[in-house]
Amino acid sequence: MSIVVTGATGHLGRLVVEGLLEKVPADQIVAVVRDADKAADLAARGVQLRIADYNRPETLQGAFAAGDKVLLVSGSEVGQRVPQHQAVIDAAKEAGVALLAYTSVFGGPAADFTLADEHKVTEQAIQASGLPYVLLRNGWYHENYTEQLAPVLEHGAVVNSAAGGRVASASRADYAAAAVEVLTGEGHEGKAYELSGDTAWSFEEYAAEIAGQTGKEIAYGPVPPETHKTILTGAGLPEPLAEILVDVDAAISRGRLAGTPGDLSRLIGRPTTPIADSIATALKD
Repeated sequence: MSIVVTGATGHLGRLVVEGLLEKVPADQIVAVVRDADKAADLAARGVQLRIADYNRPETLQGAFAAGDKVLLVSGSEVGQRVPQHQAVIDAAKEAGVALLAYTSVFGGPAADFTLADEHKVTEQAIQASGLPYVLLRNGWYHENYTEQLAPVLEHGAVVNSAAGGRVASASRADYAAAAVEVLTGEGHEGKAYELSGDTAWSFEEYAAEIAGQTGKEIAYGPVPPETHKTILTGAGLPEPLAEILVDVDAAISRGRLAGTPGDLSRLIGRPTTPIADSIATALKD
């Protein structure tokens, strides 16, 4: 039996592999990657590599074995993820894996924003497959914001169209730790975990935290959705991506990413990482 992580050289997948290396022997871990060179460091530590591509279903045949526990890290290509995920599900079913875990979206079927649509379809496909499964419904990552601090510091403002919404985000490492717990533990089959940070913060608080840590004046500037879209496209984002981000902010304004059910901290056995810590880390980089 192996523990298999797809997308293992991505931001989340790599953190999951690193967490697994702390808990199980390296030869029990399989990293499914498109580019072996990007995973050379993992192979050097004893992790097995299997080369496969979500967009080429034939390469997924043989990526899994009977009895494997598999983490399907959701693809990053919005609009293409349903067939990509289906290819992984089909290969996992054919192999007879023991557990298929999937990084879904906070709220699952109740999530009412565009970015959630492919996740909801994938959840339905997993449940219809008959495979033992667990759904890791990840909320927002701190890094969605802290990796974009340069324009905030340049302009002295946090600008979005989330109005007075709050976000119960957590660090990428927190979500990776939850996946490690599910893949190495027992009793998770058939469960859907609503994963989010322990505290929901506002963008006024976020701006104030950046100001406090940098000594700079940072304001929060909420703008109407159309203005926000214009700002994003003016900064070079493709219009479809800008529309998705504006739609997410609308969901935030409705409270869709503010829930704090506590599943994440219970799974990882510690409080989730405060947004202030991730801001401090980003400022050091």
